[in-house]
Amino acid sequence: LQILGNVSEFQRVVNVLQEGVDFDIDVNASVFETNIRVVGGLLSAHLLSKKAGVEVEVGWPCSGPLLRMAEEAARKLLPAFQTPTGMPYGTVNLLHGVNPGETPVTCTAGIGTFIVEFATLSHLTGDPVFEDVARKALKALWKNRSDIGLVGNHIDVITAKWVAQDAGIGAGVDSYFEYLVKGAILLQDKELMSMFLDYNKAIKNYTKFDDWYLWVQMYKGTVSMPVFQSLEAYWPGLQSLIGDVDNAMRTFLNYYTVWKQFGGLPEFYNIPQGYTVDKREGYPLRPELIESAMYLYRATRDPTLLELGRDAVESIEKISKVDCGFATIKDLRDHRLDNRMESFFLAETVKYLYLLFDPDNFIHNDGSVFDVVITPYGECVLNAGGYVFNTEAHPIDPAALHCCRKRKEEQWEVEDLMREFYSLKKNKKFLLKRASNHGEGESAKDLEDASSEKDREKRNSKKSSHSLLSCPSQSFNSKLAVLGQVFLDNT
Repeated sequence: LQILGNVSEFQRVVNVLQEGVDFDIDVNASVFETNIRVVGGLLSAHLLSKKAGVEVEVGWPCSGPLLRMAEEAARKLLPAFQTPTGMPYGTVNLLHGVNPGETPVTCTAGIGTFIVEFATLSHLTGDPVFEDVARKALKALWKNRSDIGLVGNHIDVITAKWVAQDAGIGAGVDSYFEYLVKGAILLQDKELMSMFLDYNKAIKNYTKFDDWYLWVQMYKGTVSMPVFQSLEAYWPGLQSLIGDVDNAMRTFLNYYTVWKQFGGLPEFYNIPQGYTVDKREGYPLRPELIESAMYLYRATRDPTLLELGRDAVESIEKISKVDCGFATIKDLRDHRLDNRMESFFLAETVKYLYLLFDPDNFIHNDGSVFDVVITPYGECVLNAGGYVFNTEAHPIDPAALHCCRKRKEEQWEVEDLMREFYSLKKNKKFLLKRASNHGEGESAKDLEDASSEKDREKRNSKKSSHSLLSCPSQSFNSKLAVLGQVFLDNT
């Protein structure tokens, strides 16, 4: 809401949240979904609240009611990570913890999609437990990749045995790769980026064909499903984040041809046949292709990406708009509608469209402007740009992660000396007095110029400091189609 400029509504929502939300309830919740939606949403709202005009408490961003709620919600998820492997169960009861009969089989994305939110929470609260469990889960997946460097789709979190051995970039795996890259950017973490780059090599070697990405058997690399899933359309945007723009654009244009064929992306598209897959013809207004367009447009300014945005707006308005919202397209072949509107349409699709066409939005800040806030730990730079979106499109300010940690006493002493030095240099009387006593040909103007240079250096230093992507609803223990072995419901 703040990104879209609706400040009064943002304030109203924050006020409602501040009245209290009870997480101590007897409800079974998805660990993955609760993290990306609830924890991620609260953290993002917390970090955006001051910019939105909400009065924040002393100590913000290291404290605040929304941060405390995010921490409370995240603590309810921690029991799920208490497994021999460190990989979490897929579901946890918010009151009682993991149910005794809970299945240990979880999808890869449900294990590897925590580092953005949990590391942010650890850095803001000072409690390392959240980042620690997220890292342990990531390392467990890395440890259990196949000999050819691929991960499967579902794994037993107790035994670390792969239950579904299909490897790809789409449903059930997608946000694991996304979080390796975004976690590396957020934390400036070389290990996470190294993991992704190794995966990227294996993905290119075994799953990439003519700029499409197919599904393969994780141990053999043989093609099992020559299908494109709409959830995979995040991949060009992810490629752009690591600088692989040329490959990203070629893959994006493949996906865009599918969009133009149907006026949207079907859930599954059979690449050899060039048509939809039976029972997967729908388009629930997913954001992934538009998300990639936004990232790629920031990188290239290619007008083709704006054309996709225009097509998306026109398609959604023409075939999806109803009296009380925007309906899911049940079948793209005839544009029949379903009686539902997914939450990610508002959380992601509309947001990414807005940001694609709003080049001056603060989210796109390049660091030329920023805010300096005082925290219990000293000065802190915020809102300098470089926001990292979680997989539900909640933006996290990476600069905030440096606001709430204690620094070594020696560092404070050096900073105090430097601050005193610059303060003296700025004093004009001091400069004139020094100039009159110097006697070596160095004028007051020279000293003032030197001071100005130091001031510029200090300013520049400040400037530089700074979908429903879930387990697939379709089961992998399913019948296989004769052509393509595509995902189908058990029914």
